[in-house]
Amino acid sequence: MSRHFSFDERSYQYLLAVSVREPEIARRLREETQQLPNAQMQIGPDQGQFMQLLVQLIGAKKTLEVGVFTGYSSLWVALGLPENGRIIACDISEEYTSVARRYWKEAGVDRKIDLRLGPALETLDELIKDGQTGTFDFAFIDADKSHYEDYYERSLQLLRVGGLIAIDNTIWSGRVADPSAHDTDTIAIRRLNEKLFSDERINLSMLTVGDGLTLAMKR
Repeated sequence: MSRHFSFDERSYQYLLAVSVREPEIARRLREETQQLPNAQMQIGPDQGQFMQLLVQLIGAKKTLEVGVFTGYSSLWVALGLPENGRIIACDISEEYTSVARRYWKEAGVDRKIDLRLGPALETLDELIKDGQTGTFDFAFIDADKSHYEDYYERSLQLLRVGGLIAIDNTIWSGRVADPSAHDTDTIAIRRLNEKLFSDERINLSMLTVGDGLTLAMKR
């Protein structure tokens, strides 16, 4: 059985150089975000482009994002949505999302993004209560890991059959595979990974994109 190629920095830079068509505005947002204390929370340009391709492949119009940070992932997705596409974006930080709003507006996609500031579980429960179950095409989960399972369950409920959930950080720098790692976040991600593997409601693939990106398609 062949093993996955382990990327070194030179190989990763080659991948970026020959395959990633990062818009100039996305590059500027990424570079500004890299100056922030929590810059490691931002996805890479290869992942942003990949998620944009995913929403285009499934013909998504209505999407969900749990965890916005400075808006890099939502910028990529919004640029890939049709003119009538929409993202409901959930976050709790006015400080970080103010950066996102600035770039969304400059890119001309702010009209596509409905930012909901507040605890994401409350927003998701409100969407369910409002009768939006089964109406979303795509969801991206990249927020606090302790609530990953709850975000997944709500997102799955909101998704249509054939819709896709992308869950970030599911390899978690390898800590999920380390039996000596027992911190709260690692336990939460490990528990979700095991749940997804046995969940008959979805088709599943875990990819070595970024820090691990799991795709779950609702059956």
